[in-house]
Amino acid sequence: MSKLRFAPMLVLLAAVGLNTMLPVVGLTSAAYAADDADKAKAETVRPEIGLPLQAAQALLKEQKYKEALAKIAETDAVGDKTPFETFTIDRMRGAAAASAGDGDLAEKSFNAVIASGRLAPADQAKIVLALGSMYYDAQNYPKAITWLSRSLKEGGSNPQTRTLLIQSYYLSNDIPRATSELQADIAADESAGRTPSELNLKLLISCALKTNDKAAYLTVLEKLNTYYPKKEYWADLLNRVQSKPGFSDRLILDVYRLKAATTQLQTSTEYTDMAQLALLAGFPAEAKRVLDQGYQAGLLGSGPDAAKQKRLRDQANKAAADDLKTMAQSEASVSASKEGTGQINLGYALVTTGQFDKGLGLMEDGLKKSGVKHGEDAKLHLGIAYQMAGQKDKAIQTFKSVQGTDGVADLARLWVMQVNHPIN
Repeated sequence: MSKLRFAPMLVLLAAVGLNTMLPVVGLTSAAYAADDADKAKAETVRPEIGLPLQAAQALLKEQKYKEALAKIAETDAVGDKTPFETFTIDRMRGAAAASAGDGDLAEKSFNAVIASGRLAPADQAKIVLALGSMYYDAQNYPKAITWLSRSLKEGGSNPQTRTLLIQSYYLSNDIPRATSELQADIAADESAGRTPSELNLKLLISCALKTNDKAAYLTVLEKLNTYYPKKEYWADLLNRVQSKPGFSDRLILDVYRLKAATTQLQTSTEYTDMAQLALLAGFPAEAKRVLDQGYQAGLLGSGPDAAKQKRLRDQANKAAADDLKTMAQSEASVSASKEGTGQINLGYALVTTGQFDKGLGLMEDGLKKSGVKHGEDAKLHLGIAYQMAGQKDKAIQTFKSVQGTDGVADLARLWVMQVNHPIN
C-alpha cells in the first residue's frame, strides 16, 4: 500500500506561531509565562538577541532555512541569557531546523522548549504532533511513533495523529501492532454506529496480504465492500469465495447470478456460460433474459461466435416458450408430490418469468415438504427469488438462514451484502 501524505509539518508549525513569531527588541511576552506570578513580569529580548532573531524571521518567510539557522546561531555567543531569551531562541531554532529538515536539531530545540514549562498545553500538543509529523515525512518511523504516541497520551485531538501513528507502525513493518490498532479503531467505529474509514479498511487488508492471512483478508474485504461497495471489490470477493477449498461446482450458476447482480457479466463467454447453465438447470426464462442482456450490451451477436450465440438464443427462446405452455400442468404434478424439490424449482422458474406471487408460494410450500434435495441451495434460491420480487426484508431473513460449508452459506452472506449495499 502506498504511503499517504498529510498536512505538511510547516502548517502545524505555523498553527502555533513557530514560523511566524517575530521576537522584537523589548517585546513584552506575558503569554509565555509559566504561571500567574510570571505573567506579572515583563520579559524582554535584548537587542543582541532580538536583532538576529528578527533577521532569521525574515529569512524563514523567504524559505531560506539554512541562512535563518545561521542567524539564530549568532545568539549562541551572547552570554547570561534569561530563561525567556533561551526559550525564544529554542522555539525559533526548532522552527527553522524543522523547516530545513534537520530533525535532530529540531527535536533537541523543541525538547528544550517543552522542558521550559512556558508553553500553554495546546501549544505543546501542537509541537509534539509537529515533531511526529516531521519524522513521519522524513521516514524516520521509530521516532515518529515516539512523538505521535506522546501526542495521543497528552490528549492531542488532531484526527490525523492516529492515522499517522498506525501508518508509522505499518511502514516500519510492525504489522502485528498496525493490525491490532486498526482493528481497535474499526471496532470502535462500528460499536458507535460510525462507518469505518476506507483508508483504515484498505490498510488493514494490506496487513492481511503482508501476513498471507487469507481468512483475515476475506473478512476485511467483506467489510470494505459492505461500507464502500465497488465492482472491483465484488470481483475479488467472488473469485476468493469460488476458490475456497470445498467449494461445490453445483453452485457455479449461483456465482453467475450474484455476479450479474453486482459486477455485471463482462464478456460474451460469461453470458453464454450462464445461459447454458440456466438451461441445464431447467430455467430457460432465466437463460433467455441473460442472453437478451448480452445482446443489449453489444457483447453477443457479432464476431466469429455470432452464429453459435444465435443458436443458443433460439434454443433458450423456444425452451422458455415451451416452458410457459406446460407450467400449469407441471404445477399440479409437483404440488401433489410429497417431495418438495420439483415444487421449489418450478416456483423459481415462475419467478424468473415475473410471476412472483405464484412462484414464491410454490417455493415456500416446497421447502415445507420433506426430502428436498440440497435444502440449503433451495433456501438460497428462495432468497434470490424474494430479491427479484423486491421483498428485501424476506430476502435478507432467508439468506441469513442458509448454512453449509460448501460455499452456499458464503454466497448467501454475500447476497445479504448486495441487498443491503447495492452498487450505485
